[in-house]
Amino acid sequence: MTDLTQGSVRRHLVNMATPMMIGMLVQGLYLFVDMYFVASIGPAAVAAVGAGSALMFLVLALTQMLSVGTVSLIARATGAADHIYANQVFRQSMLLAGFLTALTLLAGFLLQDFYLQTVSTDAAVREAGAEFLQWYLPGLALAFVSTAIGSALRAVGVVKPAMAVQLLTVLLNLMLAPVLISGWGTGLALGVAGAGLASTLASAVGVLLLWVYFRRCQHQVLDTSAGWSLQLPVWRRLLAIGLPAGGEYALMFLFTAFVYWVIRDLGTEVQAAFGIGMRIIQAVSLPVVALSFAIPAIAGQNLGAGLHDRVHQTLRAALQLSFGLMLLIFLFSQFEAEMLMRWFTADAAVVLAGVVFIKIISWNYLTSAVVLTCSGMFQALGNTWPSLLSSAVRLTLFVVPVLWLSQQPAFTPTQVWWCSALSVLVQGLLSFSLLQWQLKKMPTPALMQQ
Repeated sequence: MTDLTQGSVRRHLVNMATPMMIGMLVQGLYLFVDMYFVASIGPAAVAAVGAGSALMFLVLALTQMLSVGTVSLIARATGAADHIYANQVFRQSMLLAGFLTALTLLAGFLLQDFYLQTVSTDAAVREAGAEFLQWYLPGLALAFVSTAIGSALRAVGVVKPAMAVQLLTVLLNLMLAPVLISGWGTGLALGVAGAGLASTLASAVGVLLLWVYFRRCQHQVLDTSAGWSLQLPVWRRLLAIGLPAGGEYALMFLFTAFVYWVIRDLGTEVQAAFGIGMRIIQAVSLPVVALSFAIPAIAGQNLGAGLHDRVHQTLRAALQLSFGLMLLIFLFSQFEAEMLMRWFTADAAVVLAGVVFIKIISWNYLTSAVVLTCSGMFQALGNTWPSLLSSAVRLTLFVVPVLWLSQQPAFTPTQVWWCSALSVLVQGLLSFSLLQWQLKKMPTPALMQQ
């Protein structure tokens, strides 16, 4: 376990989060550039890629499940100096990643037509969405392998190699996007298919680079020489911790798919604005997401060592940092929403709808800082069910009133966005209350080994 003094928790949290933050900032730049070139094709293409990319949340649910279980078990085993078990968890995580890769490809290609027909009534949107997903799904599936490797590294405090690979893949994606989408330098513009292909090629290169790194470098927790037999008890422990956290992202997918469904009759411009707005929100929130990813390893190692005071210090430092970052992002979104939208599209109707969306949804940022921090702490504690509960409450509080409002004659997208903002406020309050209750029941190192 990393040796921390009382005054070094914040510094250690920042040092661990910084490489991930840099990588995610570059990833955010890619989200901007990718949507910029897709937006040049037209609102239907934007709506199609936005709807297709919503499947990313479903895959993120599974990668988060894998990541949370891997980080939690390896970090706590490392804190307890049980390197044999940490290495065992890593190999089983890799086997589970292979299974999930195959499952994602099979389910994606079988169900994509049904999904697109559900979220859009526009034939052009559905056609472009199918073309995008055909090339985008393989890259999504490869995310499981890179997640297993990166999570194992992060659990023992090694973040730079995985972040370096992520940075390279995002840069590659940035270079491929204009070439494949708009035909820069080749004259062969693939449109939405190019957006999907760029992501898949970059993902494949990233997995290859990570595997080469493992084969050439030695890590106690990354021994790939032996012990690859299936061990279902370890899978059960990974899933027991990871499933609730993965469920959070599954609910995010349901939220996004529901929004596309409920606004499908309000016009392609509204769907396009929602697609662009979601990309903007994902991009600007990535620094705080990176900070939340650093929490489980630091708090988990201290929990494994029985240093409960440092677990509380990690929570306080993370809340201060994430809330400060989100406050800056909130202010920027409030004052520069139109600039952000016009960077992607000149369509006046899309810009107007997008500005309304960003200005309302950005009120979520401050509460999201609390939600993300609490989620990271629940992962460190090895009990992610409270996070899932708060997410389920949020989805229910959003869906029920929006369904009712959608049946009223004066239904507008603004009503959807305000329902979302208010539901996240309740989620944040509930998550923080559940975390305080969970911290009072923090397990001792002896109990964690049972």
